[in-house]
Amino acid sequence: MAAQSQPVQKNWSPTRDLRKFMAISTTTLFALLVLILFLLPIAYMGVTSTKSLQQVVDPNSMLLPMSPDKYTYEGKDYVIYEVPFPEGERVLALVEPYREDSNFIDPKDPGAGLIPWVGRWRTLTPAMHFDPTFENFTKSWETINMPILFRNSFIIAIAGTIGTLLSSIAVAYGFSRFRIPGSNVIFMILIATIILPSQVTLIPTYAFFRLIGWGGTWWPLIIPHFFANAYNVFLLRQYFKGIPKDLDESAMIDGASPLQILLKVIIPQSWPALVAVSMFHFFWSWNDFFTPLVYLQGKEELYTIPIGLTQFNNAFGTQPGMLQSAAMMAVAVPVVIFFLAQRAFMRGVVVTGVDK
Repeated sequence: MAAQSQPVQKNWSPTRDLRKFMAISTTTLFALLVLILFLLPIAYMGVTSTKSLQQVVDPNSMLLPMSPDKYTYEGKDYVIYEVPFPEGERVLALVEPYREDSNFIDPKDPGAGLIPWVGRWRTLTPAMHFDPTFENFTKSWETINMPILFRNSFIIAIAGTIGTLLSSIAVAYGFSRFRIPGSNVIFMILIATIILPSQVTLIPTYAFFRLIGWGGTWWPLIIPHFFANAYNVFLLRQYFKGIPKDLDESAMIDGASPLQILLKVIIPQSWPALVAVSMFHFFWSWNDFFTPLVYLQGKEELYTIPIGLTQFNNAFGTQPGMLQSAAMMAVAVPVVIFFLAQRAFMRGVVVTGVDK
């Protein structure tokens, strides 16, 4: 019997597959370039934080924390250079540097004595080795009292996040589930406050908090977040409206009150949105500089990380390694929380199982 021929795919086209491959490759390359550009400042921060002051000012150090190789000869350390000779390049330690000629020693054969070389030694390239230092982190941690700054920032950020969640959930639940006369107008007025610059209310708010004796305390940084935020309310309201009301009706048939519906039906279905709101506020509070500066002026024991880093920058602006190490420690907490919250966000999407 003759072998049966394989069926040919009718709609296959090499040109179309090539176009698809080119489109995917172009998109991937563009995304990779954007990611590299986004991570370059963080990479520079990480590299500089491991450099000593000498490595920062040394032009031979380049981008990485590099230090020149040294050889100990007769109880002294001498820098090793790459020295050109007619027979080839040799790696020698500079023992007696002069303007037009110098004497070197061979680290592999110090018994051969001094090796003369004619030329300007400053034009030679020193032999370098990778030499990161982590003393900058220890010095920065102790100099600016980082534990106190971390404690203050954590208290303010976590307390404000709790207040934001409680108030925003309550307001968003009311707008999304209850029929209130004029609720649409009230909601529009609330949303309109997003475009209101904070500088407009700065002086009246500051005067009010000073009048009630809250100046120089954390209360002006925490209490206002217990009165909801237009952006968070909008985000949660839209998410709550996407949850089927059939779940509410089923719970009401079983005798659940509105509060029980919120706690046992709405919130369990809204973890992704709640995590997003928590992340937004925590990061904003962690990085906020202006508000603590206004209300905590003169209270150094209550300062947050942004204010502490600013003072540290003013005092140690000539030491980039220490500045970048302090910034790295301040950034580490939001980065860790972001990755942990991202996992919780994905888990919430999978667990809900509700088509929105």
